[in-house]
Amino acid sequence: KLKVNREKSKTGSPLKLKFLGFSLYKAKGKIGIRPYQKSVKRFKDRVRQITSRKRGRSTQKILKELKTFTTGWLGYFAIADMKNRITALNVWIRRRIRMYLWKQWKKISARFKNLKRLGISKGKAWEWANTRKGYWRIANSWILSRSLTNEYLASVGYDDISKRYEVLHLNH
Repeated sequence: KLKVNREKSKTGSPLKLKFLGFSLYKAKGKIGIRPYQKSVKRFKDRVRQITSRKRGRSTQKILKELKTFTTGWLGYFAIADMKNRITALNVWIRRRIRMYLWKQWKKISARFKNLKRLGISKGKAWEWANTRKGYWRIANSWILSRSLTNEYLASVGYDDISKRYEVLHLNH
C-alpha cells in the first residue's frame, strides 16, 4: 500500500504550488515559470555566506567561489522568467562585493590610499576614509559606486549575472 506524505502532497491551484524550486504565475493571459521565493532566499543566503566579511579570504577566491555558485544556480533556473529579479540580485551582489572590499581596507590609511588610487580627490578620499558609517551603508554610497565601478568589479573578476542569465535564458 502506498503511503502519502501529507507535507509534500497538496491539492489546489497550481499557481500557489512549488515544484522542484519553481512556481507558476499568470500574466497577460499566459502562464510562466519563475523561481520559488524560498529558492531565491536560499540563493541570497548562500551569497551572504560566500561574501561574509569575517571569512578573511582574498577577493579573487571569493569571486571565483561566487562565480561557481551563481553559474550553477543560473544554469538550473535559466528556464524561468526572472529578468527583473536577476537585475535586482546583480545590484545586490555588487553591493556585497563593495562591502567586502571596504572591509578589507580596514585601516584609514588603506582606505585613503585605495580611494585615491581609484580616482577620488584627496579631500574626499580623506573624508570618506574616516567615516564612521557601517560597511553595508558605505557599500551603497556614491563614493564606492564611483570608485569601485561595475567596470572595476568586472576587471577584478566579477562575472555579471544579468548578462549570463540573458545568454542562458535565450538558449532554453
